[in-house]
Amino acid sequence: MLTSIVGTNWGDEGKGRMVDLLSAGCDIVVRYQGGNNAGHTVVNELGKFVMNLLPSGILRPETVNVLGPGMVVDLQHLCGEIGNLRSAGISVEPGHLVLSDRATISLPYHKLLDGLEEDRLGDRKFGSTRRGISPTYADKYMKKTLRPGDLLHESTLRRKVEELLDWKNMVISGGYGHDPVTADEIMDWLDKWGKPLIPFIRDTTDLLSAAIGEGKSIIFEAQLGALRDIDFGIYPFTSASTTLASYAPVGAGIPFARLDESIGIMKAYSSCVGEGPFPCELFGEEGDALREAGGEYGAATGRPRRVGGFDVVASRYGAKMQGCSCLALTKLDVLSYMERIPVCVAYELHGERIDRFPANIDDQNALRPVYEYMPGFHCDISACRALEDLPSEALDYIRFIERSVGCPIRYVSVGAEREAYICVF
Repeated sequence: MLTSIVGTNWGDEGKGRMVDLLSAGCDIVVRYQGGNNAGHTVVNELGKFVMNLLPSGILRPETVNVLGPGMVVDLQHLCGEIGNLRSAGISVEPGHLVLSDRATISLPYHKLLDGLEEDRLGDRKFGSTRRGISPTYADKYMKKTLRPGDLLHESTLRRKVEELLDWKNMVISGGYGHDPVTADEIMDWLDKWGKPLIPFIRDTTDLLSAAIGEGKSIIFEAQLGALRDIDFGIYPFTSASTTLASYAPVGAGIPFARLDESIGIMKAYSSCVGEGPFPCELFGEEGDALREAGGEYGAATGRPRRVGGFDVVASRYGAKMQGCSCLALTKLDVLSYMERIPVCVAYELHGERIDRFPANIDDQNALRPVYEYMPGFHCDISACRALEDLPSEALDYIRFIERSVGCPIRYVSVGAEREAYICVF
């Protein structure tokens, strides 16, 4: 069984929580795109963990976890994540974790360039995490990067680094006026953070191809959501990678494989970190109350998230782009405090009501939400474990979302803990 677990909105939908839950009995979990620019939060009996690079299945000792060739990997950050888990008593060893030899290494100068460009843009910035993700992907497609497989060939590594810097310093010092980066700096960094990871490096195509042949179950864990996809998201305020389920086999290293299922994750309301169109945004006391109730602060950056009511238009679009066979609705319990629940059912653009997600929005402030309200359920639902335990208003809300998005809801999360969910079918 090959299953993708993907975000249907702006990201931060609760994918890590669902991967942790659904990875029980799963053989392999694969991250197939992105880098350490977003976080997946998991709460279970072991504690609370935030993973930026590591797949969320890493907390299960029986599960193999793969960083696929579609990823960009900051080796220093990865070593830090491994160290944090080991300090918490979680074993992370070769075999339990695999790093693709075809992934792309995010080098220190990528972070440098990310920050320099955001500073140059000023008020026109994209809202980057400044972790070097876009510059790394840009260099990947310029065919001017290092890959983990290069760490296995020490005799040629310095020559490759010097060739990269001959080119890259023309931008760093010639363009931005910053001091050039030296080969010694990069070689020291690779020696410190790359060598400890060498035992984890292998060909993930061979690994996953063999697993498929043996009938093993594989979960593909996406980063961010459909609206951050480089091609189909809110361009240019997107991530630099393909966040869609259709890319999962490619980014994992098995482009010949076919998914059996795509599970779309969406919150019972909306949230967004960073710049760009977010039509359903709530402001003032209403927005502040929802942000605090949901603990909406970026897992990777700590930035306050923008929040809004459930966005029917964006969610329907996201579920379609992800090819969702079913949905998981997270954080329904957060809405317990509300007397009435806001739902964005359409947009108004230049005086015209629209119910489709627009491809290009020149003026994001021109897109206005059309809100309707549903009755709240005014009670704590965190102990509910079956549909019949929920109040009728909560059930009505779930069914409304199913009808509006046009996709069945299989799971409903009513708390952050691993067991705090309801299986609908």
